[in-house]
Amino acid sequence: MIDRRSLLRAGAGLAILSPLQALAAERGLDLALVNARVWTPGAAATRLSAVGVVGERIAAVGTDQVRSLTTSRTKVVDLRGAFLSPAFTDNHTHFLIGSTTLSQADLLSAKDRADFAARIGAVAKARPGKWILGGSWDEQRLGGALPTHAWIDDVTPDTPVAVPRTDLHLYLLNTVAMKLAGITRDTPDPPGGVIVRDAKGEPTGVIKDNAKALVERVIPPLTDAETDAIMRQGIAHGLSKGVAQAHNPELDWKTYESLRRLRAQGETDMRFYAFVPLPDWEKMAAIVAKEGRGDDWVRWGGLKGLADGSLGSRTAVFHDHYSDAPDQTGVRVTTQANLREWIGAADALGLHVTTHAIGDQANDDVLDIYQAVEAANGPKDRRFRIEHAQHLSQAAIPRFANQKVIASIQPFHAIDDGRWAVKRIGPERLAGTYAFKSLMDAGATVTFGSDWPVAPLDPLIGVYAAVTRRTIDDANPDGWLPQQKITVEQTLTAYTANNAFAGFMDDRTGRIAPGYYADMTVLDADLTTIDPLKIPDVKVLHTFVGGKARYSA
Repeated sequence: MIDRRSLLRAGAGLAILSPLQALAAERGLDLALVNARVWTPGAAATRLSAVGVVGERIAAVGTDQVRSLTTSRTKVVDLRGAFLSPAFTDNHTHFLIGSTTLSQADLLSAKDRADFAARIGAVAKARPGKWILGGSWDEQRLGGALPTHAWIDDVTPDTPVAVPRTDLHLYLLNTVAMKLAGITRDTPDPPGGVIVRDAKGEPTGVIKDNAKALVERVIPPLTDAETDAIMRQGIAHGLSKGVAQAHNPELDWKTYESLRRLRAQGETDMRFYAFVPLPDWEKMAAIVAKEGRGDDWVRWGGLKGLADGSLGSRTAVFHDHYSDAPDQTGVRVTTQANLREWIGAADALGLHVTTHAIGDQANDDVLDIYQAVEAANGPKDRRFRIEHAQHLSQAAIPRFANQKVIASIQPFHAIDDGRWAVKRIGPERLAGTYAFKSLMDAGATVTFGSDWPVAPLDPLIGVYAAVTRRTIDDANPDGWLPQQKITVEQTLTAYTANNAFAGFMDDRTGRIAPGYYADMTVLDADLTTIDPLKIPDVKVLHTFVGGKARYSA
């Protein structure tokens, strides 16, 4: 048995043992990770150290303390100088959609129009008659023009196709899908949506934002078993990237429902925070009132609203017109009146609200609404979020800090959109685009994620993007808008402690400290010391969640 006095000495003067430390002193550690280069938010640098675990939580940090609590029953893992950090949390995923793409065609890497069509045709040939729903595409990699149904009709004569643009705000449909959805030249644009038409008024096959519902209603739903199996594939993929937790700001209930089914079967291996559509605030409020908010594997109680669309689809809402479309300023996906009403009602009931906003006008609008709601409902720890916070007016940047609104950003978008964003909004408005450093310097809480499958579910690529800002076409070797580069430590903090705060878990995740969950990622290189250009080549060796190695390379 370990003498408690030895633990007190190792604990550098702790006056009272916590129950966890007392348990470690009595029976020893379950797991000891030794010879690791440990980094945690707030640390000046990595240092060679050790971490001890009892059950799901960290019981000790420090080589001497861990050694003093190691017994014959302790599993000791020598990390041989590997980099150990709090596990990554991804602040924004569309987890079911992303998981589905793992078994779909890779359209994003298509080299040209013919290659694009051939990849869809191959899937249609392998699965004749079954809907093709992925993967995502980007017209900027295919010459710049939006695709049309004519690109793919010949290779999908009997197979319906509804494949999303990489930002998930557009679908490309073939003729079969348009017929099934009843989309013709006479179909009106729905509120908050657009049916793109050619010079003769005929639908081209591209539909935007709320118009997506026209086809979604005729796509056969997955069975529960199919959905859950797809989710498990996504969980395995996320763990392989060092991700221990994902936030899911969704516009439907499918991911939430699947996660609850998976949780009923046991631990989900990754932790999840499920958001559902803001208009359904009453339904979620009733669930919370009756059942609570779940547990630390699967939690709920969050709502996601939509203020606008995306930059790529020209549906992000700006104060001024698009530079390459002088007649357009974007599309309000939800009316401001509805946003104000729903956010106010949800907040009054203690639900957590986040709102998608891309354009500078949309961000200003949401900040105004949040300010009005706070004034009406009174002060409390509400942690309002804006998803993407992508293009900001200069006045908006300090408002995030002053209003304590969390900027939930996805850094890969900067090195993707940086290839062409200036075409959409001109050079002047780039001053507030992906303004990581400006937001941090202003004192705002900035969190990071992927927007998977819009971008890869890979925090290392996100770290690379935030630190280097080198666009994926290598056209900006010194970084696109380099004044907005941030440090590796700032980026890691955004992926760990700040994400924990954004999900109301900052008292138990996001740090390597006694009492916190043993959610940790082990990498084969020290991110704080290597050449940033080599970050994408770093490998994940282990992902621990709740003290268990859920992934090992």
